[in-house]
Amino acid sequence: MGIIDRYILKKYLLTFGLMLLLFVPIGIMLNLAEQIGKMIDNEAPLMEIVVYYVNFTIYIGHLLFPIFLFLSIIFFTSKMANNTEIVAILSSGVSFGRFLRPYWIGASIIAVLMFIMGMFIVPEASKGYNEFKYKYLKKGKQDRVTSNIFNQLGEQDYIYVSSFDPERQIGYNFTFEHFSEDGTLDFKISSANIRWVPADSIYRLTSYTRRNLRGDKELVETRRRLDTVFSFEIDDLTPVSYIAETKNLFELNEFIRIQKRKGAANVNTYIMVLYKRWALPVTAFILTIIGVAVSSIKRRGGMGVNLAFGIGVAFIYIFMDKVFGTLAEQSGFSPLLAVTLPNVFFGFLGFFLLQKAKR
Repeated sequence: MGIIDRYILKKYLLTFGLMLLLFVPIGIMLNLAEQIGKMIDNEAPLMEIVVYYVNFTIYIGHLLFPIFLFLSIIFFTSKMANNTEIVAILSSGVSFGRFLRPYWIGASIIAVLMFIMGMFIVPEASKGYNEFKYKYLKKGKQDRVTSNIFNQLGEQDYIYVSSFDPERQIGYNFTFEHFSEDGTLDFKISSANIRWVPADSIYRLTSYTRRNLRGDKELVETRRRLDTVFSFEIDDLTPVSYIAETKNLFELNEFIRIQKRKGAANVNTYIMVLYKRWALPVTAFILTIIGVAVSSIKRRGGMGVNLAFGIGVAFIYIFMDKVFGTLAEQSGFSPLLAVTLPNVFFGFLGFFLLQKAKR
């Protein structure tokens, strides 16, 4: 790399780092001021609070990486434009494409960092962050659906419980139905409750009844209690709402494969989490293009105009991401399209602005 490359790349990375160091502590202070009363009321231990804010920093910081990156690019590039540094660089014979090279290098470094964090580091932080939140900050609030739970385990098996107690790992009014390949009911198991016994790795059914259908005949088997095994785990009845966020890349791929095989109704939610992790590093390049294109030109009003534009673009991006994400999770819209469309739109916007900046 040449002197100009090192100069711009240094500004790129240092400004991004300073943005994180400036805004993340502010976020921690605001969160602490809002939640300190609940922590005291629920007697949260000091060490758990410390660990919570470590996880909070990783979790929230990673979510805001694209916004911090975008604003930092606009900030230092606008400053360079106002100081006529960019004019001097381009006037020396450096093409605009060559001028962009250190930006691409910086975007690549940040994209790799975002990928590693999103796939392997953030999931663990998300688990600790959400567990603390529901234990002390949202105490008493459900982190999962606990009533009228229906789940399809495969092409032929269905389970239902009227309510589920995650603390005791027990479900009430349990029903298990198995259908034959032609779609007729083969047998049906029902019980007053189903309890997971971890010591023996079995399920304990109380007031057990099994009805086997053989043509026009029905064979009924009843027991006061039955210890047995099933192909599902007790948490499969109703996984926590943030379950996908807590799994790394390999665990999430396997989890989605299992949920698809079971025919889970909310599988699109899990797929969205996976696709967003892959798409997030791409935004580093898209926002870099837009940031440079907007702020590399010296404008009347200076940096303030560029920052205002940048904040506006950031809000539009977040809005589109939320709208398409909700469509994918609740209306059957393709998760791949939901993740891709905002990036495609802003990719074209960046290309248009870049061509305009070159002129």
